[in-house]
Amino acid sequence: MSFTSRAAVHYGHERTLDITEVQVEEPGPGNVLVRLGASGVCGSDRHVLDGEWPMPSPTVMGHEGAGTVEAIGEGVQDVVVGDHVVLSWFYPCRRCTNCLSGRAYVCTGSRSEECLLPDGNTPLSRDGTRVYPYLAVGSMSEYTVVPETAAVKIPSEVPFDVASLLGCSIATGVGAVVNDAMVAPGSSAVVIGAGGVGLSIIMGLKLAGAHPIIAVDLNEQKLNAAQRLGATHTVISGDDTQHQVAEITGGGADYAFEAIGRKEAIESLPSLLVRGGTAVLVGLPPAGQSINFDGLELAESGMRILGSNYGSTVPGRDFPRLAELYLAGKLPVDDLISDRISLDEVNEAFEAMRRGERARSVIMF
Repeated sequence: MSFTSRAAVHYGHERTLDITEVQVEEPGPGNVLVRLGASGVCGSDRHVLDGEWPMPSPTVMGHEGAGTVEAIGEGVQDVVVGDHVVLSWFYPCRRCTNCLSGRAYVCTGSRSEECLLPDGNTPLSRDGTRVYPYLAVGSMSEYTVVPETAAVKIPSEVPFDVASLLGCSIATGVGAVVNDAMVAPGSSAVVIGAGGVGLSIIMGLKLAGAHPIIAVDLNEQKLNAAQRLGATHTVISGDDTQHQVAEITGGGADYAFEAIGRKEAIESLPSLLVRGGTAVLVGLPPAGQSINFDGLELAESGMRILGSNYGSTVPGRDFPRLAELYLAGKLPVDDLISDRISLDEVNEAFEAMRRGERARSVIMF
């Protein structure tokens, strides 16, 4: 049995999305049907639209979502109908060695990156043709079906627009600070890029007690948002960025985070660090792109380079914690949302992203 849902579909050959109807199957064993309340518009979606990351198509885009459980398949125990849930774009299998050791973020049994459910199927179709949910979520749709491990219950007091961002940008940014870099109070930090993930890193740094916190971007509006969310200093990106960071920190930052995924920005990180500092790669570059560092400089200076994927998030553990921090006033996620839009306005949101505008657009269903 299936029903229709309006969705934003990418056919693999254009930079725009088609707002159309897809068929959604009822949830099978171990799966959950979710009625979306909100979906974030993330840079990872743009990478696919712009041909930088290969993905199967046609694809319902969106991987940053939250909503209400409408139905559950046989054997589902984690959630019940009516629960408010945040969706995880990397569902853990809970059986592989990494999952059993508490490292769900490097699960080897997930099929999220294939845009498939655990049984190798997709819950979506159009005119008899299989449609893939992006990263097994497909949150730019009124309804979606995900594995129960990708639907994490949170308090219903958290609004859906905020909850959707907990599932990607907030988990990625805050997790990069507290799970990966493990920033200590009083450490100095610089963040390259003040988009959704960069601003989330800034919130995480404030939460961790870092000081100073320097935001670097080309867009003054984004830098103003960075100050509201915890940045103590802002720098317009340019040729003198290294000098300004050194002046603010007294020689270089303890931590430098890159949140854009641009080759030049990533390669600049060591120049912003004090000896023994740590560079954290959070932004994701196009597939196949090589990044160059001076190996001798890194070794002699004792610098570290950390790769951060999804902030080493364990969804079942971290999403409820982030929700409670929001409710306690410790994570001002509302201030991260620059635009609340309809599904029909999603292409405009991606164009604004390409121009370097907006902090985070959120589709409201």
